Amino acid sequence: MSTQITDTAANHVLIHTGHGGYPAGSFTTALLRAWEQADYANAARLAAGWPDYAAAFELLAEHGGVDRLKAIARGAA
Repeated sequence: MSTQITDTAANHVLIHTGHGGYPAGSFTTALLRAWEQADYANAARLAAGWPDYAAAFELLAEHGGVDRLKAIARGAA
């Protein structure tokens, strides 16, 4: 993964997916909801604008990704 995941993006993705973290503002919450519903092409468009969130979602899908994302959220990674 080449994109740096910020602790903010990690926390927002974690709470959005029910794994802890802290809530985002209204725009970012709407963005995360859009990501849930996006097909491949639209998810790629979102990733172009918000690469740290895309990387966080990708990491979450990997084996051990939740724990790694939690470490980033705590600033430990």
